[in-house]
Amino acid sequence: MLAAQRREVLLARLRSDGRLVAKELALELGISEDSIRRDLRDMAAAGLCQRVYGGALPASPAVGDYAARTTISVTSKESVATRAAGLIRPGSTVIVDGGTTALAVTKALAPDLRATVVTHSPIVASALVDHAQVEVVIIGGRLFKHSAVTCGAAAAEAAERVHADLFLMGVTGVHPDAGLTTGDADEAAMKRILASRAADTYVLASAEKIGAASRFTVLPLDEIAGIITDSAGTNPTVRRLRERGIPVLGPGDAEILD
Repeated sequence: MLAAQRREVLLARLRSDGRLVAKELALELGISEDSIRRDLRDMAAAGLCQRVYGGALPASPAVGDYAARTTISVTSKESVATRAAGLIRPGSTVIVDGGTTALAVTKALAPDLRATVVTHSPIVASALVDHAQVEVVIIGGRLFKHSAVTCGAAAAEAAERVHADLFLMGVTGVHPDAGLTTGDADEAAMKRILASRAADTYVLASAEKIGAASRFTVLPLDEIAGIITDSAGTNPTVRRLRERGIPVLGPGDAEILD
C-alpha cells in the first residue's frame, strides 16, 4: 500500500473511530509500526491529527488565531453560550475565559443581570460595558495576541487573589483519553490557575471541539463540574464522557440547577 493510500485509510479511521492506535493499525494493514508512526508524524505536521502516546487523535480546528476563530461554528458557539449564561446566578462572581465562545456568553446575558465578571480578556470585558449592573474586573498582564487574553506572571499573580463561584472555561479540545486541551502552554497554565479560583468550572465546548485534541493539557476531566456542548447525546465522544461519569449538558438536556 502506497503512503498516500495509507494516509487516506488513516484519515477515514480517525473520522470513524475518533482515535488511531499505531500497534493495532500495523497488524491490520500488515506493515511496521515505524511506517505507521511516520505517517502519523506527516499527518500531524500537516495539521490533520494530534499525536499522542501510541497513536493519534483528531486535531482541533479551533487552534487558529482569534480572527480566524470568529468564523468557525458561529451558531454552535451561540447555542453553548446560551446554556452557559443560564448558569450565572444573580449576585454571583463569575470568571469568564477568553475566546469566541466566551464572547458569545456576554451577548447571551440578560440585560438586567446583576453579577461580577472577572476576565483576562479585554474583548470580553469591553463587551460588558453596556451591562449596567455587571461589575467587571479585568486581570492585567502580558497580552497574548493569538487569543487576545492576558497571561504571564502578572496575570497569574492577579488571578490568585480571585474567589469566584463559577469559571466558564474555553478549550480547543475535549477527548475522553486526552482530557481538556489547548494549543499553548502558557494559556493552559493560566486556565488551570483560574479554575483553581472557582468553586465550579464548566467547559465551553462547541461541537467542533468534542472528540478533538491539542498539544497541551489544561485539566483532567474529573476536575471539572461539567461540559456544556451542543453535540448530540448520540455523539460517540459524548457517550464515552457520560459513561465515565462526566456531566455533559447538551441539546435537550434539562437545565443544570444549583
